[in-house]
Amino acid sequence: MDNPGLRIGPLIPEQDYERLEDCDPEGSQDSPLHGEEQQPLLHVPEGLRGSWHHIQNLDSFFTKIYSYHQRNGFACILLEDVFQLGQFVFIVTFTTFLLRCVDYNILFANQPTNRTRPGLPHSKVTLSDAILPSAQCAQRIRSSPLLVFLLFLAATFWLVQMLRSVCNLFSYWDIQVFYREALHIPLAELSSVPWAEVQSRLLALQRNGGLCVQPRPLTELDVHHRILRYTNYQVALANKGLLPARCALPWGGGAAFLSRGLALNVDLLLFRGPFSLFRGGWELPDAYKRNEQRGTLAARWRRTVLLLAAANLALSPLVLAWQVLHAFYSHVELLRREPGALGARRWSRLARLQLRHFNELPHELRARLARAYRPAAAFLRAAAPPAPLLALLARQLVFFAGALFAALLLLTVYDEDVLAVEHVLTAMTALGVLATVARSFIPDEQCQGRSPQLLLQSALAHMHYLPEEPGASGRTNAYRQMARLLQYRAVSLLDELLSPLLTPLFLLFWFRPRALEIIDFFHHFTVDVAGVGDICSFALMDVKRHGHPQWLSEGQTEASQSQRAEDGKTELSLMRFSLVHPQWRPPGHSSKFLGQLRGRVQQDAAALGATSVRSPPTPGVFSDSSSPLPETFLANLLVHPLLPPRDLSPTAPSPAAATASLLASISRISQDPSCVSPGGTGGQKLAQLPELASAEMSLHAIYLHQLHQQQQQQQQQQQQLWDGASASSLARPWFSPLQTLSPDEEKPSWSSDGSSPASSPRQQWRTQRTQSLFPGGLQETINTQKEPGQAPGTD
Repeated sequence: MDNPGLRIGPLIPEQDYERLEDCDPEGSQDSPLHGEEQQPLLHVPEGLRGSWHHIQNLDSFFTKIYSYHQRNGFACILLEDVFQLGQFVFIVTFTTFLLRCVDYNILFANQPTNRTRPGLPHSKVTLSDAILPSAQCAQRIRSSPLLVFLLFLAATFWLVQMLRSVCNLFSYWDIQVFYREALHIPLAELSSVPWAEVQSRLLALQRNGGLCVQPRPLTELDVHHRILRYTNYQVALANKGLLPARCALPWGGGAAFLSRGLALNVDLLLFRGPFSLFRGGWELPDAYKRNEQRGTLAARWRRTVLLLAAANLALSPLVLAWQVLHAFYSHVELLRREPGALGARRWSRLARLQLRHFNELPHELRARLARAYRPAAAFLRAAAPPAPLLALLARQLVFFAGALFAALLLLTVYDEDVLAVEHVLTAMTALGVLATVARSFIPDEQCQGRSPQLLLQSALAHMHYLPEEPGASGRTNAYRQMARLLQYRAVSLLDELLSPLLTPLFLLFWFRPRALEIIDFFHHFTVDVAGVGDICSFALMDVKRHGHPQWLSEGQTEASQSQRAEDGKTELSLMRFSLVHPQWRPPGHSSKFLGQLRGRVQQDAAALGATSVRSPPTPGVFSDSSSPLPETFLANLLVHPLLPPRDLSPTAPSPAAATASLLASISRISQDPSCVSPGGTGGQKLAQLPELASAEMSLHAIYLHQLHQQQQQQQQQQQQLWDGASASSLARPWFSPLQTLSPDEEKPSWSSDGSSPASSPRQQWRTQRTQSLFPGGLQETINTQKEPGQAPGTD
């Protein structure tokens, strides 16, 4: 059976490990020769020497600079580490106290004996009566060898964590000095300085001679490559279908699994473990760069996975107990205060991996998913499969549970002694939870009249990627895939609780059989960039190397089927990075793609203007946008009557042309910052520039998806015409016959053992999508601020 989501095609010998003398594949005159020393060092002038002299690990240095900024300085980092260590001590000691130091017979009034106070026993049981004396408590702890062993393991783990925290604190103290003396950012101003400003000062320090990363100048992309070296590999693994782990369900379909524990094991296997591929460094060992030892390396990696799975299985009872305790202490009070908290949705770990761009920092991803939360949640409520019988039963259940709860509540208000009746408080709690759970099955009336396709388009403006799944019913499958990305909190909690039991199974039955595929992935998709080290080739965002012809890179990319990034990941990541970092100079082929995209936007906008009686917006329409949020700017942009009326004639402009008109307008404004908030202060104008970049990226994402779907529809129409003309012939292959494929592309997908090839399921899925997600273009307003009743938080 084909593994759902497996998108790796045939690996061709031309895509071997290679060395790049510069991030620009066309080369640079400043690049060193092959024989020169490539060890990256950090040089600091005389005024900053001391702790900054001869820094060998620039990955750790830049990562700590970023982490110091995101964690709000040294004091917050210190307190956070102290509280985490204290929380671990509290959970262990308090659980031990509850197990061995409490007499539950007295606490539950089953044995009216006063152990702590002399004299006659009193009728009301107090906490001091149920707590055993310290000597008796210690004796009960020593009488359990298993408990003593577990406490020893917990103490050892705590000491290791404490030593690790102390070492990190020394490093962060040096980072604090660097912020103050080199970047001139004192602690009092850290919270008001964005990361873009910190990175700008870091690059300015390098240009002025303060920093010199050999053998070539430091760029924004170099900083991201060092901070996100391993993360970019994980995003590429997810894009190629090797992450997350998947399994078939007995009742049909499949399920994806990527818990925190499984992600930690993958990180140990591939990047930071003692037997991993990178072993925590910035260079892939030479053995993985040569194709001759792939079988030996795959066999070694299988043994490593087997040992790690055995260790996970041996430690699963301890980890499971810890997960249960941590979940109990973290969620019980929340459930008492908000019984419906587990019914709220949150972005899953799978979403944070599949929706992530290459070279996207964590805080940028969190902000983008936070903006996409409300329209995505509204889409799930509007596109939920209708279940009138279930909704009817839920309404009746809510009524009866609410009536019983109200009666018990009224009795407790009249006489508080009712709470002393056995199980009354338990019944009230159960009725409240039952009513909350049943209410979640009642459709939301506010979303019944809204178009699910327009809500999905609103979510796409910030998600930048659309969920896809094979099947004829696009709406049902889009709902199913979006539900996997935006999970119920209860489902996410259940995944984490089951993770200690499921992680060894997925290591054995998902990752171990794919050892050869993973070794080949790192061999074929790793490049050595001078001054940076070994990075994932997808992180270069090179359209020529990893572009996809169906995402506007046709004629520019030379990538075979196996080398292409799916879902337009290369093109969208390149566009986002160029908008966020306008000073960055893309490589030659990527710069050509961006120029062609802008030319296509201007061409479509001009075509729309020729058929529309309405003029493009003037800069003054943005002056009333007082909120600095990108979604506010995008909403204010689309509420104005900028689009032509709906026309169903064959000569009507396409939705992509309407989006191109908006893009052309916003591009003119972003190139002239004086048009933003005329008459405003310089600080207001500067604050709105990132808002413009975010809104422009949102429109670019919609525009690229619209062009992609137009191309797919054209290919499907051509396929239908060809099938109608050749109805009597044999069954056609799944790819379009009008698209010429190279011999390498015609090869089937390779599997881990080099046998049993199968056609790419991802390409099969694409031919089955027949329903456009943009039927009305941008005719209706994308307004994500008027969705009530939904929390803004995501993670």
